[in-house]
Amino acid sequence: MEKSKSQKNDRREIFGWLAYDWANSVFFTTIVGVLIGQYLTALAQQSVGDNGVVFSLGFFEVTAKSLFPYSVGFSVFIQIFFLPVLGAIADYTNLKKTFMAVFCYLGVLASCLLFFVEGNLYLLGCALFIVANLGAGASMVFYNSFLPDITTKDKRDKISSWGFAAGYTSGSLVLFANLLLLKYAETLGLSTGLAVRICLLTAGIWWGGFALITFALLKKRQPLRAVSAGKNHIAMGLRELGDTFRELFKLKQTLLFLIAYLLYNDGIQTVITSSSIFISQELFRAKNLETDNSVLIIAFLIAQIVGLFGALAFERIAHFTNTKIAIIISLLIWSAVVVYAYGFLQTLTQAYFMSGVIGFVLGGSQALSRSLFSKMIPAGRESAYFGIYEISERGTSWIGPVVFGLVAQLTNSYRPAILALIVFFVAGMIILFFTNTDRAILEAGNLSAKNGINEA
Repeated sequence: MEKSKSQKNDRREIFGWLAYDWANSVFFTTIVGVLIGQYLTALAQQSVGDNGVVFSLGFFEVTAKSLFPYSVGFSVFIQIFFLPVLGAIADYTNLKKTFMAVFCYLGVLASCLLFFVEGNLYLLGCALFIVANLGAGASMVFYNSFLPDITTKDKRDKISSWGFAAGYTSGSLVLFANLLLLKYAETLGLSTGLAVRICLLTAGIWWGGFALITFALLKKRQPLRAVSAGKNHIAMGLRELGDTFRELFKLKQTLLFLIAYLLYNDGIQTVITSSSIFISQELFRAKNLETDNSVLIIAFLIAQIVGLFGALAFERIAHFTNTKIAIIISLLIWSAVVVYAYGFLQTLTQAYFMSGVIGFVLGGSQALSRSLFSKMIPAGRESAYFGIYEISERGTSWIGPVVFGLVAQLTNSYRPAILALIVFFVAGMIILFFTNTDRAILEAGNLSAKNGINEA
């Protein structure tokens, strides 16, 4: 029987928490980052042409080039309505781990079913991807909300960064295996399409298999907030969500940070989910060349390997400066990345270089944002706040993909689409610059940097 209360900084439990980053990162790398966008886009283009109409809603058309970005955006648009509610409900129950497991394996099942998508089944593929991304995003709400449960504030930057480092290591190993399979597919008697589908299947199995470690080691905890007499959990969850937003508007500095994060991380997630399409279309299809999937994997593998060191390097930058400055530095680099992709990227060598830069800043910007936000929210309401935060976490951005897809559809090029994302980085960076993170931590009732902890 699991303990309802557990001591923080327990090594076994932290290991279990880190194991989930190891488990589900392959979904965001192999499936979201590398294979599924390019694969579904190629299937659609084979059916309707380079930028042909996939389907029309009368006043709005979806083309082959915009199909996958719109699918990403739609999957997150759905999450906007129920992730915050789920998070709020979790704060009133001891079922946070149960919710996390249910959505984890919903995503795992949908990921594994992608194996059967081929030929003209690209719309089915989009539907399965939407479900998988939904499951991944929902499970991450509860995963992130465990961070304040298992660590003290002085350990949070480090543990959050190690989580991303574990994910990058896992993602790198699986991507390397994918690279070998795709490279030698013909020798093994496999078609390229079948090899891609095997990679999608194994990513789902990896995610579900290693997640078992997490659910074995993470402990249930009694909620700090109780359900009022005569109320059910759903009613209390909806009430909690309303209370959370009212409280959030009072915590003005936390609200400013959240707005900044939702903007700049939307840009980050769009770059990640669109990078494989950008490379395959601009460096191959635009030159009438057949896309080499191994190139996409090598590019993402470089990002994963460099990302391992980048996550740890930015934790050190935050230690010697502060977390906010470290994040701003990463956003300046992100802005330079999209300008470079738009105006200078022409060769595979340049694509590999850009992937390395993306990897270096990716882990730092995300890990530090997560740990900083966890210090700026009131105790006992972590799930509710992270339900809102998760709207723009890994693989769960929606405005960025819609903007990216619309610009690509209108211009028939992904270059102006990638440049358009600079708005998200610049706007988020400006808002973050004017956010007083020390005050946000104090207003949330948590310790400040003046008490000897580098909180901001």
